[in-house]
Amino acid sequence: MQTDLSALLAPALQQLDYGQQPATLYDPIRYIMGLGGKRLRPLLTLLGGQLFTDDLAPLVNPALATEVFHNFTLLHDDLMDQAPIRRGQPTVHEKWNPNVAILSGDVMLVRAYELLIENVPLLLLPPVLRRFSQTAAEVCEGQQWDMNFETETTVTIPQYLDMIRLKTAVLLGFALELGAVLAGASAEDAEHLRQFGTDIGLAFQLRDDLLDVYGDAATFGKRVGGDIISDKKTFLLLTAQAQANAAQRAALAQHIGQPVPDAEAKVRAVRAIYDELDIRPQTEVLINTYFQNALQHLERVAAPAARKQPLHHLALQLMDRES
Repeated sequence: MQTDLSALLAPALQQLDYGQQPATLYDPIRYIMGLGGKRLRPLLTLLGGQLFTDDLAPLVNPALATEVFHNFTLLHDDLMDQAPIRRGQPTVHEKWNPNVAILSGDVMLVRAYELLIENVPLLLLPPVLRRFSQTAAEVCEGQQWDMNFETETTVTIPQYLDMIRLKTAVLLGFALELGAVLAGASAEDAEHLRQFGTDIGLAFQLRDDLLDVYGDAATFGKRVGGDIISDKKTFLLLTAQAQANAAQRAALAQHIGQPVPDAEAKVRAVRAIYDELDIRPQTEVLINTYFQNALQHLERVAAPAARKQPLHHLALQLMDRES
């Protein structure tokens, strides 16, 4: 099923017309949209829809709206973070310039709205646009909180969890809810799917935080320990700071927020403190809590178990679990 849905999305994505002239406005959009990625958000929209209908063709363009919006956020986030690489290639602001990245991103947001306006039934359009606008604002709020946390010294664990909910998880929830609504789901079922996607998003981001510290560099896809090296406030670091004794707090203070003469030594030292405090198993417990909450929401959706199976399987894949 997942392969079939991906095959449905691919040609539609290739055929999207973002615009032609000036080329310096539209070429960067085609560039970032052509860099690949999991295409997770539009896939979730189709999976949310196939719970309730076999006719997914009307859902394809609305699904692509979530992907265009997601890539818009990446384009602007890369600029704000001054990131040089995205999916192994130069970021738009590096390949062109910051002004191009801003303006091309703005057009992507417009195109995302157009994909909804032109393809969502008129009766459903007002609630869909309201929810999409709410989600878009929440994603921006999450990004702003993430930037604020870079300089704030007293970030709490609940604040961090709310930040990743806004920045990452709410769009996954919206994608599923969108597919369900367009396929005729009840408000209750659509809400359960939104909660399912949000909880999976939280679990996924926490798993990413965990792998950054304890993952295998060969399979993780980026440098292990990068969050520690950059002093990024994650659930692991905030939990360690909250639970550390005086000696452990002093050891953390020697490394966090300090110049890095030896990055690998810093990673080893901070990881050792995490090990002393059992941060890894605590993180795994929270990941599993969100994952189980997500599955409970999926269980409550009034759709046949066979139709839920592809979504359940995708959740397992995202968590890299077998059961």
